[in-house]
Amino acid sequence: MRVIVRSVLCAGLVAAGTACDRGGGEPSRVRTVGGFRTPESVKWYEAQDVYLVSNINGNPGEKDNNGSISRMMANGSVEYQFIAGGKNGVTLNAPKGMALVGDTLWVADIDEVRVFHASTGAPLGTVGIPGSLFLNDVVAAPDGALYISDTGIRIGAGGIEHPGPDRIYRIARDRQVSVALEGHMLNGPNGVAWDRDGDRLVVVSFAGNSLLSWKPGDTGPAVIGTGAGQFDGVEVVDGAVWVSSWADSSVYRYAGGEGTKLIKGVPTPADIGYDAKRNRLLVPSFAGNTVEVWQLR
Repeated sequence: MRVIVRSVLCAGLVAAGTACDRGGGEPSRVRTVGGFRTPESVKWYEAQDVYLVSNINGNPGEKDNNGSISRMMANGSVEYQFIAGGKNGVTLNAPKGMALVGDTLWVADIDEVRVFHASTGAPLGTVGIPGSLFLNDVVAAPDGALYISDTGIRIGAGGIEHPGPDRIYRIARDRQVSVALEGHMLNGPNGVAWDRDGDRLVVVSFAGNSLLSWKPGDTGPAVIGTGAGQFDGVEVVDGAVWVSSWADSSVYRYAGGEGTKLIKGVPTPADIGYDAKRNRLLVPSFAGNTVEVWQLR
C-alpha cells in the first residue's frame, strides 16, 4: 500500500513540475530560513501542514526555562514563539527531539518529556524519566508507545562528560516508563526513527559511527550500517535511512547498508525531519540557527 501511495504521490509531484525521490539523484536546496535559537529538531505536522522546530536557546543541558517551539510554514514564514518556556504556563528548558501522536506533541527536555497540544500549543503534562541524564530524541511506534534516546552526557563548565548510561527508554500508552535498551553498543544514542516496513526502531549514535536497528523483544541492537560518525538525526523514507552527521556537515542516504552523501555543507546538522506531502527533508543547523529545506528527487 505504501508503494502505491508513493507512486501516486510521485506522479502528482512530477505533473506539478516537482522532482520525486525514487532513490537516485542529488537533492536540491529549496530555501534556508534563519532567526531560530539553537534549533535542534524539525517535525512536519501534517494536520496543519506546518513544521514545528524546537529551539534550545542556550546550553542543551541547562534548566533555564527559555526554550521554545517555533511554527514554520512551508513558504518559509515563521511564528518563532508558538510555544515558549515561561509563558502561558509552559515549562520548556532545552527542547530537543519531538514526536507527534495525532494532535499530541511529545518533546524531550533534559530528563523529562513535555506534552503539548500540537494545534494550540497548550501544555498537557509532563512525564518524568527517572535515571535519565540527557534525553535527545523521541519517536512513536505503531502500538502507541514512545521511545526516547538518552545520550548519557552532561554539559558543564568543564565541557562535555559522558558518564552514561546509554539508554533507550519506553513510555507506554498509560505513560508508564521502562528501559527498553541499555549498553555501550548504543554509544551515545542520538536520533531515533521507526521503520514501519521493517517493524523496527532505528538508532544512530553520536559518539560512534554506527546505525543500529532493534525490534522489541530482541536482546540487543544490530548494526545496519557505519559511516562518518557524530550522527544526530535520522528519518526513514521509503525504506531508505537518511542520517545527519556533524563529522562532515552532511546528510547521508543509506540503502542496503551503504551510505551515500547527498546533502553537503550544512554545519552542525541536527535532528532532521521529513515532509511527506512535498517529499522534502528538513535540516536544522544547530550552531547556524537556521533550518534548511531540501527537495528530494
